[in-house]
Amino acid sequence: MKIQIRITTEQPSGFKGVLNLYETLGWNSFDMKEDDFRKMCTQSWFVVYAYDQSRLVGMGRIISDGVISAIICGLGVAPTHQQLGIGKQLMEQLIEKCLTSGINPQLMCVESLEPYYESLGFRKFAIGMAWDPSGK
Repeated sequence: MKIQIRITTEQPSGFKGVLNLYETLGWNSFDMKEDDFRKMCTQSWFVVYAYDQSRLVGMGRIISDGVISAIICGLGVAPTHQQLGIGKQLMEQLIEKCLTSGINPQLMCVESLEPYYESLGFRKFAIGMAWDPSGK
């Protein structure tokens, strides 16, 4: 059966699919609940989702002030659907939203993903820092 992916800004009816996606990707280290994911998505400036029929298989978000700064985050695709170009399609939508709004898109990523994001037009420009409570 051929996979038919639908990319949309249409929010899921519930956010259990987002919770499941994050858990599948190993991204729920804060033990967030479905309502936390609802807040995360609805409070983001822009969110795009990828569905395989009714199953959420990917998403990406932008957090922004809507004027100058836009940070692309949470771009992920379920392992069962990786290497199909879904992440690239999601990223193209996120970049387009920034550019049509006159905002330069930025992101942070792990070093191993630098070549992927460079292939999409990004370049390394700074060192990112994360707060570590055990480092004080």
